[in-house]
Amino acid sequence: MPESDRGRRVVIGGASGLIGRALADSLRADGVAVTRLVRRPAEHPDEVEWLTRAEPLDPAVLEGADAVVGLNGASIGRFPWTGKYKNTLLWSRITPTQAIARAVRELGADAPPFVSASAAGYYGTAPGRRLTEDSPRGDSFLADLVGEWETAAFAAGRYARVAVVRTAPIVHPDGILKPLILLTRFGVSGPIGRGTQAWPWISLEDAVRGIRHVIDAGLDGPVNLAGPTRATANDLGFSLAVRMNRPYLVRAPEWAMKLVLGRDATETLLTSDMHVVPEKLEASGFTWMHPRVEDAVAAAVPASA
Repeated sequence: MPESDRGRRVVIGGASGLIGRALADSLRADGVAVTRLVRRPAEHPDEVEWLTRAEPLDPAVLEGADAVVGLNGASIGRFPWTGKYKNTLLWSRITPTQAIARAVRELGADAPPFVSASAAGYYGTAPGRRLTEDSPRGDSFLADLVGEWETAAFAAGRYARVAVVRTAPIVHPDGILKPLILLTRFGVSGPIGRGTQAWPWISLEDAVRGIRHVIDAGLDGPVNLAGPTRATANDLGFSLAVRMNRPYLVRAPEWAMKLVLGRDATETLLTSDMHVVPEKLEASGFTWMHPRVEDAVAAAVPASA
């Protein structure tokens, strides 16, 4: 393990999610102690119960930590987005983020850096544009949600270093690939909408490494957590079909997806056009294990004969 990681501690909210589990495993593998914030009675020495009662998060839980990472949030990949589920998407992000921000703020100058999850959906759909961290917020339900999410994180106060990682969809069977694998397996995958729209993406391994880089490199403010090369919906879908040795022929029309999934989910996840550029990561010397979407698919999906 790297000598510099010995004796370090990171607090994670949302450690049971896809990224949270992988981040905790990565940190522990390098000898970093992990404290997990859990929404149930604590069962292990590394767990702290929170958000189950009215009491705020005790700032002492964060005291002395090298960083606190907030990754809470219900899945945006669950369809359809009913009014009730939209409220769940909002509550599950804003409430935990506010709780961490309040505890960080109370520690004042002794506060650890706060890395809060965010989403590339901040930018909405923006055909033909390069979207860097300085690009404006888009106009959609998800863009508005992400704006509130980030505002909650930045309320941590003037003493804390706060970074919000605008994470692209994760190329993983439990991420953006989940609905695509099912379609591909049955031989009914093909262009989604036009198919030529840009889709932001990142592998799970690079998402975890990116968060650790944000902590170690001292980055703050918004940070685009995305792959370095532009990819279209067709690039991702075709790579998956090749990997699974299945055809990529049947076009999924936009009107049909809206009928099944709902307008917000379709426009935000399936037909949005976003070329998200990880400008801050690149400028700070981050290198990707999977620099192309094809590399990310190959790492996530075993090849079929």
